[in-house]
Amino acid sequence: MKYLPIPSKLYTQNRERFVKKMKPNSVAIFPGNPVLPTNGDAVYTNKPNSDVLWLSGVVQEKSMVILYPDNPDKNGREVLVLTRPNEHLEKWNGHLLRKDEATAISGIKNIQWLDSIDAQLQVMMHHAEHVYLNTNENDRLDTSLFRPDLLFVHDFMKRFPVHKYERSAPIIKELRAIKTKEEIAVTQTAVDITHKAFLRVMKFIKPGVFEHEIEAEVTHEFLKNRATGHAYGCILASGDRARVLHYVENNQECKSGELILMDFGAEYGNYCADMTRTIPVNGKFSKRQKEVYNAVLDVHNYAKGILKPGISIVDYTTKVCGEMEKQLLKIGLLTKNDIKNQDPENPAYRKYFYHGVTHHLGIDVHDVGTRVLPVKEGMLFTIEPGIYIEEEQMGIRIENNVWLTKNGSIDLFKGIPITVEEIEAAMKRK
Repeated sequence: MKYLPIPSKLYTQNRERFVKKMKPNSVAIFPGNPVLPTNGDAVYTNKPNSDVLWLSGVVQEKSMVILYPDNPDKNGREVLVLTRPNEHLEKWNGHLLRKDEATAISGIKNIQWLDSIDAQLQVMMHHAEHVYLNTNENDRLDTSLFRPDLLFVHDFMKRFPVHKYERSAPIIKELRAIKTKEEIAVTQTAVDITHKAFLRVMKFIKPGVFEHEIEAEVTHEFLKNRATGHAYGCILASGDRARVLHYVENNQECKSGELILMDFGAEYGNYCADMTRTIPVNGKFSKRQKEVYNAVLDVHNYAKGILKPGISIVDYTTKVCGEMEKQLLKIGLLTKNDIKNQDPENPAYRKYFYHGVTHHLGIDVHDVGTRVLPVKEGMLFTIEPGIYIEEEQMGIRIENNVWLTKNGSIDLFKGIPITVEEIEAAMKRK
């Protein structure tokens, strides 16, 4: 890992939070992600299971967490299972965690090896009544894909068919959505690295540079500051390409008079930042670009002002889209007749704003959490309105990350250039 050690208190607290939700005499098993092949004898870069990460901080492949708070054997109430170090394989693939190293990261004292855990797990199962098994229940999950988590569940229930099984995902979803101050501290580091990358590229961008050159500058700043890398595919879309929400080709020249929409975020300590800014390639917004940009910024600020504990995502989205409608009317993209005659199932603003306003953020860039119920103190969200105009070959989006407090929110990107004046001044200083 490139990042500095994260205090194990973060993961100890997370396990304590989960254990409080478990039924009496229950065991919870969280298997890690397997190594998956690409082509030939190559494998995909390891992406740890997010729940195992949240509970332990361990990124090593095939790691497993077992929680059994009522275990008669006190030493077996928290178990971290790892691949046994192999001197020969380490010459090829690098260092594997030793027990003391794993304890320092996770705070779990009982470290066991994967090749010998079955016997101990069988004893636990003979004593436990309820079993929590973990599956991916992210609302946006593509269920047509291969599911190793379901294979584990199927094989485990076949092996122990008469236990009372429970889903850990609803508990995990509820808990992971509420970020502790320790989690926010790690996320803030990811945000700060993203800030540095944004300042760097504002000084670098000028007519004639290519999108992939900007991506290289972002990547350089990320790695220079110990980020694991990009939290998601880096979007650098100049000109009309900004209307493609997940544009990642990043291979075109940036021209004078165009805007460039930049959506990127660092991953640090396994927590994600997610920022979008739209800036002029030549350092100066045109009158029309400024008009549209300020309309997006007004919607952004309105959204941030009403995102407080107690509002539901549905009501929040409805209100923000109502504000977007007003702004589109103000800048001449909609008329009163457009609004009067619109189809309620396909409102007029959708022509220019066709994505969601917000999503949960955390270990995953689209993190788990409610999409319908009232939001709560401690949740971490993106706020990302945008306006996309085909006839003007323009796309503008502005995105910050906010942590909900008792009465409002804290903007983790506070102080990063966001207004037209701040952006032009920062680009002029280059």
